[in-house]
Amino acid sequence: MFDIDLHTLLTIVALGVISVLTRGFFFLSNRPWTLPNWAQRGLQYAPIAALAAVVAPEVVMTQGALITTVWDARIFATIAGLAWFAWQRSVLGTIVAGMAVYLPLHIGLGW
Repeated sequence: MFDIDLHTLLTIVALGVISVLTRGFFFLSNRPWTLPNWAQRGLQYAPIAALAAVVAPEVVMTQGALITTVWDARIFATIAGLAWFAWQRSVLGTIVAGMAVYLPLHIGLGW
């Protein structure tokens, strides 16, 4: 019924053991564990850095290459989103403003 070879089974077991050890490592100590101040400050920027790493390539690249024209709907949508965020400081409003500019340009004009 199941056709699992020894190598696959060993890999699954090893990954399970590694997962249990790394996740359970923090339970081994009786003392509370805290991060150094420099690490706590650095982790405050992690969500922003991750979002930028996902969004920036989508804005400046198409088909794996940099865009070559300024007449791209994503450029105008990014400008509108940045302007909204500078004005209102609302993340939801930023998304709505960017999409309100992007969709008519992309779907309506075919940019």
